[in-house]
Amino acid sequence: MAEHIISLQGVTKEFDTKGGKVVALRDINLDIEKGDSYGIIGLSGAGKSTLVRTINLLEQPTEGKVLFDGNLLTGLKGKDLNLHRRKISMIFQQFNLLMQRDALGNILFPLEIAGVPKQEAIEKAKELLKVVDLEERAHSYPSQLSGGQKQRVAIARALASDPEVILCDEATSALDPKTTRSILGLLKKINEERGITLVVITHEMEVIKQLCGKVAVIENGEIVERGPVAEIFARPKTKAAKKLFFPDEENREKAEARTSTKNRLRLAFDESSAYKPIIANMILETGAPVNFFYADLDMLGGEQKGQMVIGLSEDKILAEKQKEYLRKEKVEFIELNEDAEEVAE
Repeated sequence: MAEHIISLQGVTKEFDTKGGKVVALRDINLDIEKGDSYGIIGLSGAGKSTLVRTINLLEQPTEGKVLFDGNLLTGLKGKDLNLHRRKISMIFQQFNLLMQRDALGNILFPLEIAGVPKQEAIEKAKELLKVVDLEERAHSYPSQLSGGQKQRVAIARALASDPEVILCDEATSALDPKTTRSILGLLKKINEERGITLVVITHEMEVIKQLCGKVAVIENGEIVERGPVAEIFARPKTKAAKKLFFPDEENREKAEARTSTKNRLRLAFDESSAYKPIIANMILETGAPVNFFYADLDMLGGEQKGQMVIGLSEDKILAEKQKEYLRKEKVEFIELNEDAEEVAE
């Protein structure tokens, strides 16, 4: 059985405001295994940033338990809490670098606090600059660095304490798409090569697709769906997940609504079938045409994944032949019925 490095059990967080109590998190139960790259995604105000701050107890939960590597953190204070926190680093959207220190000095800062001997700390900081491909900018100050370079310094600083977990709170939201891909590639490399667990808080689906193996969808302070990213991509169950996983979901639903057919399917293609002429061959074999309403190809965890919504024949016998062909070709599909829940095949 895989070992949970982070476990949240019945976590609720309330804030007292002038207008009364606000429930930011409600009965959160979440287990993250060692070595995971785990995404937590939700729209603005969903509670995801509060959630990540409860993991390292920057926010004390109103109710519930937070465990790190099997140790109960809730209730700990002072030195006892800080001892465990050292193994949990955090990367922020706005980098949070010390402006009066150069890149090397920023990485040295947590080492100085930990009491690492000066020369040993300098050598380690230089090595970490190499890890993030910034060794030539060791003496550049934050004002002299681009956004991507600042985040690389922040990542190196996060690595300085030899963490077991890195919490990424909207770590790429302030970056352009090209720089975002670069930073996500670096984080993925750190996760794979160093075995450091990543917890990725974001509202951007592309971040989840490129970096994470598992994901939890949070809405109104509650986790409404969770599981492997590829599985939720293929079969999202909640409206929140569908909206996040399909940026043009509204247009797709409108396209689906334009047909009176009840024989609509959402197909999910993996890398082995994404480029095969499966639909064309199905039409040839069954002799029945299909209607196309939506199609998309995307990269998910480094693999090509596809989605397609089609309308089958109105003839029940022909429609069943079409579905049988898809089963034979091992294409996953969900039936989209107007008056029923989605049915997965």
